[in-house]
Amino acid sequence: MFKGKVPSTHHATDTTWSKWIALITQRARIGNPNRPGILEIITNWPEGETFGLSFEEEEEQVTRAEEAPPYNELPETERQYALFTDGSCRIVGANRKWKAAVWSPTRRVAQATERQGGSSQIAELKAIQLALDIAEREKWPRLYLYTDSWMVANALWGWLNRWKKANWQRRGKPIWAAEIWQDIAARVEKLTVKVRHVDAHVSKSQANEEHHNNEQVDKAAKVKVSQVDLDWQHKGEVFLARWAHDASGHQGRDATYRWARDRGVDLTMDNISQVIHNCETCAAIKQAKR
Repeated sequence: MFKGKVPSTHHATDTTWSKWIALITQRARIGNPNRPGILEIITNWPEGETFGLSFEEEEEQVTRAEEAPPYNELPETERQYALFTDGSCRIVGANRKWKAAVWSPTRRVAQATERQGGSSQIAELKAIQLALDIAEREKWPRLYLYTDSWMVANALWGWLNRWKKANWQRRGKPIWAAEIWQDIAARVEKLTVKVRHVDAHVSKSQANEEHHNNEQVDKAAKVKVSQVDLDWQHKGEVFLARWAHDASGHQGRDATYRWARDRGVDLTMDNISQVIHNCETCAAIKQAKR
């Protein structure tokens, strides 16, 4: 069940580069607080907490979980044991909330669990636990896991085994989310688990059945927001637009947008237009010009 070698072109390196590229591109702006973005990726990503392997360790022979085939190549008789997993996190009101979900392509149903606190990465792990719950409860002979998280795929392909040998420590410190990883490791040892990483960023013209299933679990893992929360979100966005309009010297819509964008603040044209329409200073300036 655990065999093979971690490829020398390890995806953890690509993931790290992609995060920093995104950080530079977005100039470290927080963005919408209800959509965990680059800020959460940088601060909560496990690699920032002595998570992965050093270059020397990656080059060594390590055990790994067997890779699952693409879903469209999975035999019809095996698809009943396939589950797609995903997790998300967002701020709802004044609290952070995570949600984990699994999707069964053959049953066309999703199961989910959600709690307060946590992060998107915690939700990804909880989704794996949920998938294992289903497989164990129904006494599946094996489980095919499909995930768009490189963290999950890399851990199941080899990191878990190394962490266990190192007493769940990395350079003398406990690994991130050690208790959850220990639970997953103990359960994976008793069940044949095959894992495949699914590319979540595929154009509609190139998407296949595997990608469509990944979209289904992505939808199931979205944290729902009440109308009250959306109202507060809108009020906050209008407040930012009013601040930008005032601070930029009561310029027009496009100028206000550029002024805010250059300072790392994302505003919508609709909110800026609303602020300008209700701006008493702008009304007075127009009156004086007549």
